[in-house]
Amino acid sequence: MMESSLAIDVQNLHKSFDGKKVVDDVSIQVPRGQIYGFLGPNGSGKTTTIRLICGLLTPDQGSGTCLGLDIRHNAERIRQRVGYMTQKFSYWEDLSIRENLAFVANMYDLDHIDERIHQSLENLGLVERQHQLAGTLSGGWKQRLALAACILHNPDLLLLDEPTAGVDPQSRREFWDEIHRLASQGLTVLVSTHYMDEAERCHAIIYIADGKIMTKGTVSEVIAQAALVTWIVRGPGLIQLQSELLKLSAVDHVAPFGDSLHVSGARENELARALHPWMNDERFQWTRVEATLEDAFIHYMLKAQAGRGG
Repeated sequence: MMESSLAIDVQNLHKSFDGKKVVDDVSIQVPRGQIYGFLGPNGSGKTTTIRLICGLLTPDQGSGTCLGLDIRHNAERIRQRVGYMTQKFSYWEDLSIRENLAFVANMYDLDHIDERIHQSLENLGLVERQHQLAGTLSGGWKQRLALAACILHNPDLLLLDEPTAGVDPQSRREFWDEIHRLASQGLTVLVSTHYMDEAERCHAIIYIADGKIMTKGTVSEVIAQAALVTWIVRGPGLIQLQSELLKLSAVDHVAPFGDSLHVSGARENELARALHPWMNDERFQWTRVEATLEDAFIHYMLKAQAGRGG
């Protein structure tokens, strides 16, 4: 039988805890060798969905496959072929980097352990620190250790749950360089993130809120689907102007960016009429620009809040 071109292919997943629906009719398809970003506010269902995909949780409803294996009936086999990096650092702080990797290798009952460890240390720049205790590492180095441990058994799929939260920009960039190197070798990656620059480095993104997928596609497709019109305004008294503009029903959101405001709305003509008095005010300079992913992100978040009456 020909192997599917999809690493993840799940349909209509549902999951509730204590009567609260956390994942609501979620369907996701991720092609092999691609990097997909998973975006959404805290509590939106990202982590639960990731755990359903890799067999750590069983869906209340829905079906699908991960790496061609049924998520309901082959959970153990799926976990053997997946690397899962959790939000919280979950390795042993009283062991060195090398000792942690050796422990993980033995848990997986891997062969050629010394070779695997050496290769992981080399790939992630950990050779010089291999004898340092994990508990003494900074956030960026702990992140490298966690990634090294996740790929030690040569998984086919990497699931990353907000892997760079609290990590400095240089470490984040180096981490993403490594992710793209791994993907170029055929590894599939699903990564949840709050950082727009990271989302823009993905081949495609999925936006989830309140357990429902609101949009998915390439970054340009997701921005286009939001159908936002965005203006930049500069001038004096921008904080006061922001409070005035937020009163307008045609304005979806207003966000300060340095010495300017980004003003966005989904109804072009209504927005133009609403902004007309301020556009004729000589104190302000207005420029229409392309909407950004952050504009779209805020738009979908506000849309979800309106949907639940928030």
